[in-house]
Amino acid sequence: MSKPTGSALMEKIVALCKRRGFVYPASDIYGGINGFWDYGPLGTQLKNNLRDQWWRDMVECPPIGPDGSPLQIVGVDSAIIQNPRAWEASGHVGGFNDPMVDCRESKRRYRADHLMVYMHDGEKPFFAFLEGEEASVAKKLQKAGLSSEQCRVTSMVDVDASHYERIVGPDTKATGTLTAPRQFNLMFKTFVGATGGEDDVAYLRPETAQGIFLNYKNVVDTSRVQIPFGIAQIGKAFRNEVTPRNFIFRTREFEQMEMEFFCPPEEAAKWFNFWSQVRLDWWKAQGLSEDSLILRRHTQDELAHYAKEGEGTYDVEFRYPFSGEGYGELEGIAHRSNFDLSRHQEFSKTKLEYFNPETRARFVPHVIEPAAGLTRGVLALLCDAYDIDPSRPSPELMRFKPHLAPIKLGIFPLTKKNGLPDIAEKLFMELRGKYMCQYDIKQSIGKRYARMDEAGTPFCVTIDHTTLEDQTVTLRHRDTGAQDRIALDQVGTFLGDALA
Repeated sequence: MSKPTGSALMEKIVALCKRRGFVYPASDIYGGINGFWDYGPLGTQLKNNLRDQWWRDMVECPPIGPDGSPLQIVGVDSAIIQNPRAWEASGHVGGFNDPMVDCRESKRRYRADHLMVYMHDGEKPFFAFLEGEEASVAKKLQKAGLSSEQCRVTSMVDVDASHYERIVGPDTKATGTLTAPRQFNLMFKTFVGATGGEDDVAYLRPETAQGIFLNYKNVVDTSRVQIPFGIAQIGKAFRNEVTPRNFIFRTREFEQMEMEFFCPPEEAAKWFNFWSQVRLDWWKAQGLSEDSLILRRHTQDELAHYAKEGEGTYDVEFRYPFSGEGYGELEGIAHRSNFDLSRHQEFSKTKLEYFNPETRARFVPHVIEPAAGLTRGVLALLCDAYDIDPSRPSPELMRFKPHLAPIKLGIFPLTKKNGLPDIAEKLFMELRGKYMCQYDIKQSIGKRYARMDEAGTPFCVTIDHTTLEDQTVTLRHRDTGAQDRIALDQVGTFLGDALA
């Protein structure tokens, strides 16, 4: 059995995620709700481990700067709902839009920039499909007597309006069911207060960054930070995506790990390059293979409004199974210039300049923003870790780096006899306060190993009859399947060294 690729690999990963409790469809017993996902016991632990590692490496023990000194980075946790004026200042109310296309027949909605069209010079229909899903229209093309080689691929955004009536939508057989693209604001509206009128409109935050900018002055006034310094935050964000897809890659509720690094304008280029390399290296340290990652600079037409006046944006991109030969965004590192603080200073009438006591200069800091998707990070870990080994009792296994694995150690008594469970339970009780361990006594040892392989557990120890003789246990290594004998009282030491 060889490891599949592309959509077949993605189907395997999604199936394992549900079967083993990494990720479930939200509201599953009601048929789910598009764009929302729940994290099960293993998925929650994996996500928390990645989150905690990011927080440690960014806030508790920040990177060493170019001058050899540790950077200053502090954390905040801002409210999901902020004063709606904040979103006017940030540009989200007026400009946070995606072009949207509706299908009159299927009632489905698509992002126009994700909808591709097979076009040609003949009189036959044109066929639309979601980006990366060319195979979905293969039968339609064949029935129309066309091949993909006879067509050119064009984004729906670039299709002339005179051609709309000739397009067959992704989920229809008839032409002319797709509307013209129109702008659609991605923020979720809600209401604050009892009346629920238009004067009470508020928004669920579409990013965590603005909560950092709104607290910039509070942090400067109450903390002993001096420029350059960073403010970090991890939290939920919400975007009413037109076409959520690719499992947990593009969803309507997700988590972000963002840091805004405030610096003098003249140092922005230095810090932009510094953070771009640091963040790429960090993802490699979490176990993502080097050949699955790239650092790509945005072209001018891709840049967000806040990045156009600065150094631009780099994306750390990962080769997801659904990316084909390409890559998908994992993290962005943007030079936001002084756009955000300047806008909030203008809209709030509050001075947000930084005063440098050494030079006596006042300026609005520029900002370098490494912004990672926590849930996208989990997806990258799941995709990179998934492997198949036909020689094992269960061929599927997850090769997580030990420090991120949801369960660090499986503890098994070989049988329920001769006091073996007592020894295993004692070891479990000794280690459970330091490490996420799982005690398992059910079924054959092979099936227990298989369960741990699927969960990504890096090590298992088995208490067997030899343990009664010499106080040693069998240590099994997930990645190789190799087994060693180590002293029972050294299991904790071994685990501590392996996870360091």
